Amino acid sequence: MPHRPQDKNSEQPMSTTKIGIIGSGNIGQAIARLAVAAGTTVAIANSRGTASLADVVEELGDNAHAATVAEAAEYGDIVVLAIPLSAYSDLPTQVLANKTVLSTGNYYPSRDGRIEVLDSLKSTTAQLEASLLPGARITKAFNNIVAHHIPLLVNSAPRTALPIYGDDLAAKTEVLELVQALGFDTVNAGTLADSWRAEPESGGYTHVYAQDPANFYSAHLADRGQPVTIAQLEEAFATAHRSDVAARQF
Repeated sequence: MPHRPQDKNSEQPMSTTKIGIIGSGNIGQAIARLAVAAGTTVAIANSRGTASLADVVEELGDNAHAATVAEAAEYGDIVVLAIPLSAYSDLPTQVLANKTVLSTGNYYPSRDGRIEVLDSLKSTTAQLEASLLPGARITKAFNNIVAHHIPLLVNSAPRTALPIYGDDLAAKTEVLELVQALGFDTVNAGTLADSWRAEPESGGYTHVYAQDPANFYSAHLADRGQPVTIAQLEEAFATAHRSDVAARQF
């Protein structure tokens, strides 16, 4: 298991990093709200077009605007991808080349279909995403927490930690600093190859933040979450076992 330095944040300054967010579902919107609250400007996009985002950007306020997917990719110093794997083929790969990209997604066969390279454990989801976006500096974060826990646990006491994965040190540092500015502690959790520890059914997946882990999967929307410290998240990763991805149904 790789060394994981503790990247703590107590009182971080407001972030001036521009964020492009592709995907306006629950995770995309949750991150957009945190970014705007942290003083960051946001361009948000989805596959349905800018008109469909009118209510979202009105709620977010003056620091957010609707964009096309290509415009959001161009706008962001960091580009957040909150989209299914099937949507990667529609991304503007040339624009994203040399960009720092924060992927929030997971592999769900019920949605994505069966993907042999993932089922066979030849690749983590993050490694597959990197292969689909040549030249992009892929990092992984926010994929191991359910969307409604994000606003419940931001700036919690004690401060809740999220793992960050990546192969590019500079890109990972950018994302560590951003996530800290958004209101979370961070764990530098290793490379994209290590990111299975935060994938579904692993020791570091969503249930680790549950207030009631025993009933979380049967009633997760009712769960109000509980803070998870760096040490607690480290412990979850230390005891994690890679799941049988080929048997995954959801």
